[in-house]
Amino acid sequence: MAYKYLVIVESPAKAKTIEKYLGRNYKVVASVGHIRDLPKSKMGIDFENNYEPHYISIRGKGDIIKGLKAAAKKADKVYLAADPDREGEAIAWHLSHLLGLDINDKNRVVFNEITKEAVKAAFKEPRAINLDLVDAQQARRVLDRIVGYSISPILWRKVKKGLSAGRVQSVALKIIIDREQEIRKFVPEEYWSIDGNFQKGKKKFKANFWGLDGKKKKLPNPAAVKEVTDRIDGKEYEVAKVEKKERKRNPALPFTTSSLQQEAARKLNFRTRKTMMVAQQLYEGIALGKQGTVGLITYMRTDSTRLADSAKAEAAQFIEETYGKEYSAHGGRKAKNAQGAQDAHEAIRPSSVLRTPDELKQYLDKDQLKLYTLIWSRMVASLMTPAVLDTMKVTLKQNGVIFIANGSKIKFKGFMQVYVEGRDDGKEDKENILPDMAEGDTVLAVDIEPKQHFTQPPARFSEATLIRTLEENGVGRPSTYAPTLETIQRRYYVKLTNKRFEPTELGEIVNGLIVEFFPRIVDVHFTASMEGDLDHVEEGKEKWIEVIDQFYQPFEKELAIAEEKIEKIQIKDEPAGFDCDICGHPMVIKLGKYGKFYACSNFPDCRNTKPIVKEIGVTCPVCHEGQVIERKSKKNRIFYGCSRYPDCEFTSWDKPIGRNCPKCNEYLVEKKVKGGKQVVCINGDYEENVQK
Repeated sequence: MAYKYLVIVESPAKAKTIEKYLGRNYKVVASVGHIRDLPKSKMGIDFENNYEPHYISIRGKGDIIKGLKAAAKKADKVYLAADPDREGEAIAWHLSHLLGLDINDKNRVVFNEITKEAVKAAFKEPRAINLDLVDAQQARRVLDRIVGYSISPILWRKVKKGLSAGRVQSVALKIIIDREQEIRKFVPEEYWSIDGNFQKGKKKFKANFWGLDGKKKKLPNPAAVKEVTDRIDGKEYEVAKVEKKERKRNPALPFTTSSLQQEAARKLNFRTRKTMMVAQQLYEGIALGKQGTVGLITYMRTDSTRLADSAKAEAAQFIEETYGKEYSAHGGRKAKNAQGAQDAHEAIRPSSVLRTPDELKQYLDKDQLKLYTLIWSRMVASLMTPAVLDTMKVTLKQNGVIFIANGSKIKFKGFMQVYVEGRDDGKEDKENILPDMAEGDTVLAVDIEPKQHFTQPPARFSEATLIRTLEENGVGRPSTYAPTLETIQRRYYVKLTNKRFEPTELGEIVNGLIVEFFPRIVDVHFTASMEGDLDHVEEGKEKWIEVIDQFYQPFEKELAIAEEKIEKIQIKDEPAGFDCDICGHPMVIKLGKYGKFYACSNFPDCRNTKPIVKEIGVTCPVCHEGQVIERKSKKNRIFYGCSRYPDCEFTSWDKPIGRNCPKCNEYLVEKKVKGGKQVVCINGDYEENVQK
């Protein structure tokens, strides 16, 4: 079919969606990401010629490039419609060079959402390629190449092959290891609390010890507790003070890339990579029956919380019609973007708030629906009125002993009608309604219970909390978080244990070397400052070559010192404590790409290896011979299987506990449920109370 205009985008899915909007004069094709890059086999940077990058066509892209050139020759004009960010601008620039297009021609088309209206409007206002944006991407690429391709070979020679260092990944690793060192140094301190259950009429409520004789008192030991309990005389307490206030709670702002990744981890249990993959699908377009293919959300790489006026107006009308006028905040609250935020395009939002999750349910798979619901709810809630809570603080006194009870009650739900932001501790905000009380009333203590506690070390980072920490420190940008977390796990520098990052021995060795010999690389402030310099390049305030040169001059000296002074590190094999069942030589524990494993010490003559497994102390419920062991799936998820595999193929996602069901005699397993663990029968006809 003849066409006048050729449009090039990155993804086939995006091409398919856009072509439907533009009509028969347009042909839309995909470059499938970048078509040129630095070579993998060498540095690819000319240090003697102003750090000139040497780009080559990416291996495997020959047929795609051939097709693009052929299609471009047939067109009167070529439009470049890659994503609206630095990477997209760089892809457009590389395509321009490859196809011999005029770099000053107005052929660059950008849109923040893939809807018919947005795409058609964008094609009415094409612009020239923004070379400042290209330079910012090029500077980041060259900088990351210099760091990675300079330090990594040193690690290969001095530690082991397959290791890597990176400008953002090394900072992320150091943050995780610094937290681990805090945990190791942590010394628990004892403290006590005194909790009271009280009653006013027929209603019971809780209150906590606050102090003695009008002063707040800490309870560090049993002696301090005894001093309080010795003062308590009888069960009657006087209501000394009642404070009632009305408190407003504002909704969370619409999603940025970082806040979406964090909230999807908290609420949906999505890994960062999965969140971005599903968001990409929603952005590029979903087939909605007779409506055709529609991009359901705006661009998902952003650090702005701004919403377009048209989106706010549409949402305000929807909120008024659906929930009532009293729920509409008429444009929502204004908030400053985080320091360093680009604000090039909007927050992540639905392309139309009128496409409710319920209406789209039939067109989306379960993961797409979950993420779309999250994005839709957050945007709608951000434009709703604050929630109003009635709070009540009651002070109880007896013989100088003071207990305080705090209660809250939702007076007006406001935005909470639609959405409430998740918390990193996994807890939910709950109402705590106290009985009506007035000063001078008497309440009865049902029981007073002293409890011993110990201070807890800081928690290890989850994906959500690590992303938040990187963002707060200005390290990386929205597009870097997912690949950074993936890289440090793939290199086996860290592992996820109970959804928390734990450094490995290898990670600590690599971090130690980088901290000692390349301190600037892992300095949070230096890395954040470098991000600022890259932003200045994008804004046209700095030249990218000067930014690279300021970094490289001292870095070159650090490299020379490291090459000379880092001694070869031998990661010693640990004795396994048993012999090889093939040749009889002692087995050892080796550190490999994916962690530790058993191997024969007679390697390479004997190549016997075995995985290191963890027995849980339960006999296999199927064959009754082997032991149940803890295994890991390819996605690093723990499951349970028989040690006699493949002779016995028993597997279970839930942990067998070694007891049988009193009803049917099948085996019982321990399931993770909300609030704790529960023992259930595999047939589902028996369960025990949840253990918190």
